[in-house]
Amino acid sequence: MSISAVKIQDAKFTDLGLSKMIVNESQTCCYTRSLGTVSEKNPVLVLVHGYPQSAYMWRHLIPLLPSNAPLFIPDLPGYGSSAPIKQNDKLNAGNTLLSALRTQMKRYTSSSSSSDLPVVLIGHDRGARVAHRLSVSGADGIKILGICLIDIVPTLTQWSASGDSANAVGTFHWPLLANVELAFAMITAYGGDRWCTKMIERWSGTNSTGLQSLKSDDSIHVYGEFFKDPSVIRASNEDYKFGAFEDVEQQKEDQEAGRKIGVPVLLVYSEDYLGGRYDVTKEWSDWVKEGTKITSHGLGNGIGHFGVEEAPQETVNAILDWLKGLK
Repeated sequence: MSISAVKIQDAKFTDLGLSKMIVNESQTCCYTRSLGTVSEKNPVLVLVHGYPQSAYMWRHLIPLLPSNAPLFIPDLPGYGSSAPIKQNDKLNAGNTLLSALRTQMKRYTSSSSSSDLPVVLIGHDRGARVAHRLSVSGADGIKILGICLIDIVPTLTQWSASGDSANAVGTFHWPLLANVELAFAMITAYGGDRWCTKMIERWSGTNSTGLQSLKSDDSIHVYGEFFKDPSVIRASNEDYKFGAFEDVEQQKEDQEAGRKIGVPVLLVYSEDYLGGRYDVTKEWSDWVKEGTKITSHGLGNGIGHFGVEEAPQETVNAILDWLKGLK
């Protein structure tokens, strides 16, 4: 693990008023703030990052959120400073994170409390897929009030689109990374940091202000340094392998059984990139229960896949407006 990346990430979150803990047997790294103020009207905002990043991607969003908002910001299993898990499908990854949250909450709640913990799941990329999974499967002791999915369509939809040549080229990394041993050898030989940088450059937008924001605070260095660690490369490949098999099978079973999202959904996405390939709202319409509200916000002006970092103010405005409707 890169000491410099850990130090930069930790220092930034300390400056933003968050505390770091590595908890449970899973050795989950998480950053928290104001967990003692949780209530039904002030739920925990669980911010879950995507590939190929770490919790550091939320650094611009945090100071734009209400100062009393309880925050739980983990590194996904195997990413950043979190240890890998053996079964890295989205349900197990999500339960690992929520178990870490419950451990943290024990410091603020009595052992006799039987109330479910109110949370809102806000995920980008792989983190959004975790949020989707949890919203359908549920989690013990957790009351999910809503989910914000940033720049994704359903996993099953993504794989189905691979029959289109342009889509297949644009998402070449999905099948590549799912071939764990081959991808691990290739990325390690190429250099994990070089690979990480290339992927971020490939998926970011064209807005110059957005790119400057994305690359600020040594972010590319932080993400690249984490990806120098062979365990991070392997764990992220395992993430995609489970995304090609277990996650797909679970979603097929969900659709066949009519198990769908039953909480309000906010979709935030790049109009020019993901929005250029899909009608994002339409793609999600068959994945929510009848009567469940979907709110959509497209990020235009050349903003790319990393909207949280490329357009943090617009992203947080969309999230805050949506959160008002959950209370």
